[in-house]
Amino acid sequence: MPIIIKSDDEIAIMRHAGSVVAQTLQRLVEEVRPGVVVKDLDKIVRREFERHKVVPTFLGYHGYPATVCVSVNEEIVHGIPGKRVIQDGDVVSLDLGCTYRGFVADSALTVIAGTPKPGTQELVDVTRESLATGIREARAGNRLGQISAAIQAYIESHGFGVVREYVGHGVGRQMHEEPQVPNFGPADRGPVLKKGMVLALEPMVTAGDWRTRQLEDHWTVVTADGSLAAHFEHTIAITDGEPQILTVP
Repeated sequence: MPIIIKSDDEIAIMRHAGSVVAQTLQRLVEEVRPGVVVKDLDKIVRREFERHKVVPTFLGYHGYPATVCVSVNEEIVHGIPGKRVIQDGDVVSLDLGCTYRGFVADSALTVIAGTPKPGTQELVDVTRESLATGIREARAGNRLGQISAAIQAYIESHGFGVVREYVGHGVGRQMHEEPQVPNFGPADRGPVLKKGMVLALEPMVTAGDWRTRQLEDHWTVVTADGSLAAHFEHTIAITDGEPQILTVP
């Protein structure tokens, strides 16, 4: 499939969607604390999206049953909000998308509930900064691989693992469009970035081995070795200059 170039007007619509996602994520961050039932976070998203008059992109996507993915500790992505109670020190990843006027914005972040356990704050900080490192390479004229290589180099320089089996992606009228955006690989691969491309960059980082497995719910992805994981994501637009982060308040 071709890479779909977005117009300035379409990017403006995506920026509005991204603002709603960012505001809602911040609302969730305020609620993440020991004792909170994970399913209650889904209820908050439903209320916030109704208030902003946007559509929850994840709900019903290939049968996904919730509006938000909540992945805890060894869970990397696609955790379904259920009856689990958040404990002190849990590493909680929140992944969220909404659709506004036919366009999608997608973002994720990781927070620690209560008091961080040894090493968890570094895991979260490195994952967040690896995303920033990748975004800095998202400039017209660069190859897609320059984003991937920068993310991988930063993560591995701090001794963490880079998930290979799940990657970033183009985003627009569909949540998943071309191109795929790996968080690893050589800098000289992939298409040349052009103004109007919109990408969801999302490094997924493990404290141990990068290999994964899927749980019996057919959604939740965990680290194969049970190590902790973190996940950050922004939807960005390629411009003639600096990349624009669309998923900000």
